[in-house]
Amino acid sequence: MPAKDVLAAGVVVFRPGKRVLLVHRPRYDDWSFPKGKLDRGEHVAVAAVREVAEETGLHVRLGPPLAGQRYAVSGGRMKAVSYWVGRAVGSDDVSGYRANAEIDRVEWVPYDEALDRLSYEHDQETLREARPLRRPTRAIVVLRHGDARSRKAWRRQDDRLRPLLQAGRQQAQRVIPVLAAYDVTRIVSSSSTRCVETVAPYADTTGWKLELEDGLSEEAASAEGVVGLVDELLAADEGSVVCSHRPVLPTVFDALGVRDPKLETGGLLVAHVRKGQVLATEAHQIH
Repeated sequence: MPAKDVLAAGVVVFRPGKRVLLVHRPRYDDWSFPKGKLDRGEHVAVAAVREVAEETGLHVRLGPPLAGQRYAVSGGRMKAVSYWVGRAVGSDDVSGYRANAEIDRVEWVPYDEALDRLSYEHDQETLREARPLRRPTRAIVVLRHGDARSRKAWRRQDDRLRPLLQAGRQQAQRVIPVLAAYDVTRIVSSSSTRCVETVAPYADTTGWKLELEDGLSEEAASAEGVVGLVDELLAADEGSVVCSHRPVLPTVFDALGVRDPKLETGGLLVAHVRKGQVLATEAHQIH
């Protein structure tokens, strides 16, 4: 049986002026993007943001995803690296970075110079792919609630009160750093308990307001109301999450103008938006 790939994640971070963030590794004497291996059980998007913070000191939000890289590493194994375009949240100043044995230089480099300085052809290809996607975007995350008690096992008359199972509560905890990776600051949820319990931990952790909408519930949703909400989020200048139910989600995706990915419970789709237009999407499953 072939060895499993070494999984890693990184970010091509831009700032105004078509400058890209590069790091130098003294052990290999090479220039590359900030990246690193996933911790055990870590979500790939969370790993990407964490690695940038550890290697450069910057907190970033993820923008559109890029094509992954896969190449041979020592020991006869392959490394698979997932990449995103990213932007700094807050200050992008790296002048105070302290060199260490792993990363001894962190620099903002003009695009053309970065192409020459990057040590590997696969990184040069990734930078070329990232260039047209470098402008800031915001994320609209469409989230299906976590694993909930079955309708059959729920004996109360009001299905809106049906809660999450323990597995669903674990999904609610695991989605916290994923939403943070996309800099979600607006939280909109169906008023049904299973949706509220899915996003309440993120609201509690971040302090962002949790907005409850009856119009996102199975019982009260209307196409007009869902379209109005999505139009509002498309026009907004902040990252957002919408938590709803399987019967309602096709209307949400239709309003966004994207294909329905048929999310499982705990699944999410990230739509990357600029000037009201969806530029890219990606789907993830939270286990």
